[in-house]
Amino acid sequence: MELKSYHRLMASCFLAAMIVLAGMTAGCKDKTEEKAIKRPEITGVAVSPVLMSKVDDIYEATGTVRANSTSIVASRVMGTVTSLSVREGDSVKEGQVLLTIDDRDAAQRVRAAGMAVESAKQSQSLAEKTWRRYKKLYDENVISLQEMDQMDARKKVADAEYERIKSIAEEAGTYLSFARVTAPISGRITEKRIDAGSMATPGMPLLVIESGGSSYIEVSIDAGLGAKVKTGMVVEAIVETMDRPLPGMIREVFPSVDPLSRTFTVKVEIRNVNLRSGLFARVRIPVGKRETILVPETAIVQKGQLTGVYAVDGQGIVTYRLVRKGNASAGGTEILSGLTVNDRIITAGIEKVIDGGLITGEKTK
Repeated sequence: MELKSYHRLMASCFLAAMIVLAGMTAGCKDKTEEKAIKRPEITGVAVSPVLMSKVDDIYEATGTVRANSTSIVASRVMGTVTSLSVREGDSVKEGQVLLTIDDRDAAQRVRAAGMAVESAKQSQSLAEKTWRRYKKLYDENVISLQEMDQMDARKKVADAEYERIKSIAEEAGTYLSFARVTAPISGRITEKRIDAGSMATPGMPLLVIESGGSSYIEVSIDAGLGAKVKTGMVVEAIVETMDRPLPGMIREVFPSVDPLSRTFTVKVEIRNVNLRSGLFARVRIPVGKRETILVPETAIVQKGQLTGVYAVDGQGIVTYRLVRKGNASAGGTEILSGLTVNDRIITAGIEKVIDGGLITGEKTK
């Protein structure tokens, strides 16, 4: 009898446990359904599949900005710099006086040469008059041929002496003009190697001027790309201190290859931009085509330092997925990792998206 009571009690406990377990299971199911029902709905967005696209295969080379024309202004005379009217960074025009050198000695030479020229001119004039008188007498058979020849020789000596002294005077004048140092080209002063009061000597560099208006970037290219890099190719240059890429053109391709680095040199012309020489630059050269994943720039979502897109799964649930970006082009932004072909992402209506939301109305592209 007691055994039956015990079995009856155990059966009752088991039944009660099953009822409680069923209730808990139903409760969990209700909560799951409730959670699914409460997932925020997203409408008015565009969803597109991820596809492969052909893009330019870009080779990036680094180099240095150079001035299109550089002129080193050197002294032609010896003397003390008496005035210096320019500083580094100043713009100058061709023919503008940059500095002056003490010209007192040169000026004295010019004055002395001028007096010598005047004296020689008078001697030449006297010889000319005397020659004419002798010529008249010779024509009248008053003097002999020998006397006429002697007068001819005297006249030639006077003429030659005048030309010699005049040449010395012109040289002295030129030497005096060298004391006023002028700009050989228009441009900007990039280097000043002397100060007022310093001694200048012939051949001594005084200033460096770089022409403005256009510059070029000198870069080294891998020798294996020799057949793909041609004169006239349009490229893109990224120069430090500039807030935007600059269009450029390959102006010159050096035929020789450096045997140590296995590279050849290319000059890329940058027009109508005043760049300072010596700046670091990167040049992007298209060398062919390749396939990659491109997404519209509108699909890229920045969250602090994170870069990602909103991906949509088969049930329409949206999740923020991290990606690694590559180069941007007119066709979109390259994705290096984080997406695969046929993934679906939101490309428009990003402002309406809630991470973890459910898309109930989409515009498929």
